[in-house]
Amino acid sequence: MKKTMVILMVLGAALAGCKKTSSTEATETVVNDPAGVYTLVTVDGVKIPGTFSHGKRKVMLHSGSFIINADNTCVSKTVFGSQKIARQVKATYTQDGSTLNMQWIGAGRTRGTIKGDTFTMNNEGMIFSYKKQP
Repeated sequence: MKKTMVILMVLGAALAGCKKTSSTEATETVVNDPAGVYTLVTVDGVKIPGTFSHGKRKVMLHSGSFIINADNTCVSKTVFGSQKIARQVKATYTQDGSTLNMQWIGAGRTRGTIKGDTFTMNNEGMIFSYKKQP
């Protein structure tokens, strides 16, 4: 139980953006409408579902989605751990071309970029990549 709580705290902090992180590679593409549902496909290059490392901890991530709404809000949903624990966090965002600057409710900031149908964000040094659903 203790190990599960530690993993939850690590993943929760990572997904909620507890501190400012470096941005993903900037692109010159202007994204007129980023709204949509994006499905998590990799974390640090590891296909989802899969196990990845964050610090000294290994985390099993079963699935994830990132919903970008037209009203400048977004929601990150993940299912992780051996007991398939669901976690949802919300943010508001501002858009600058292909870059979204997210302010997480009760937490820090994260920056992400959209290129084509891919949304990528660098959070706590972990690279989350999502594909937009049709």
